[in-house]
Amino acid sequence: MNTKTAVVVFNMGGPDTLAAVHPFLRNLFSDPAILALPNPFRALLAEVISRSRAPMARRNYALMGGASPLLAESQAQAEAVQAWLHEHCPGQQIRCFSAMRYWGPRITDVQAKIRAWGADRIILLPLYPQFSTTTTGSFFKAWDNTAGDLPEPVRVSSYADDRDFISAHVKQILKTFEENETPENLRLIFTAHGLPQRIVDAGDPYPEQIAQTCAAIKARLPEALSDTVLAYQSKVGPMQWIGPATLDEIRRAAQDRKAVMLVPVAFVSEHVETLVELDIDYRKQAEQMGIERYIRVPALGLEPDFIRCLGRQAKHCLEQT
Repeated sequence: MNTKTAVVVFNMGGPDTLAAVHPFLRNLFSDPAILALPNPFRALLAEVISRSRAPMARRNYALMGGASPLLAESQAQAEAVQAWLHEHCPGQQIRCFSAMRYWGPRITDVQAKIRAWGADRIILLPLYPQFSTTTTGSFFKAWDNTAGDLPEPVRVSSYADDRDFISAHVKQILKTFEENETPENLRLIFTAHGLPQRIVDAGDPYPEQIAQTCAAIKARLPEALSDTVLAYQSKVGPMQWIGPATLDEIRRAAQDRKAVMLVPVAFVSEHVETLVELDIDYRKQAEQMGIERYIRVPALGLEPDFIRCLGRQAKHCLEQT
């Protein structure tokens, strides 16, 4: 009854002002999981890349009102998970904390709050459904580097094919399909953030888990939504990335005279990759290619089945300890 459990719901974070865009990008590219170089070379290259990318990134964040909505959405998800846990784990002292990898609230700040609260147990719960060394793995390492005397956390690595996670996607897809008057001749493009091929070649399980998610979703969709393809977006730099590229699949759909419905399967919150890249940039290019119907399924957000997925993952960790 007196045991205190801290559930850390974490994501990558995003700049909260336009002035924060450059330091946010510098934090991102300073991560050894992103740039595999020793310091001081990594720090120097991170500064060069962040400075070169900042003007375009500021333009994108300006289109969203001057800040990323990811923190607010992540905090809302953490609050919803806490409410679910309070309902399904009566008598337990459980508090959910939001932590961001590259911007506030930073890991060390959240650790200080958990230490002050006096948590006996810690659960690390990602808002990345599929595991990658560049996302969940990077957060785990950063947590361990500064955890000090905090209890050893129980870690949720992924939930790529969790039944409630899949159900949440299926419900979002069907709802969007119906809201758009069930268009015919439609191709679903499952789209996920890309990854450099070298990281996959080193053993990263991300694309395999993305494929598991998409296969599980497709198995529960009706025949009218059976034309599906998996693609990847958000490539950065000249190196080889996993494919096919989302924009290439939009182009192929245009050649096949298909309508398209894009389904973000790795993003559970709306942010720059959905609100700008998919909704503005890709939509404009799709229209120029001749796509007559361009539909985008919303990120899962607070969809009840998704919150139940997260809550069940945390509850299972509680039962383990």
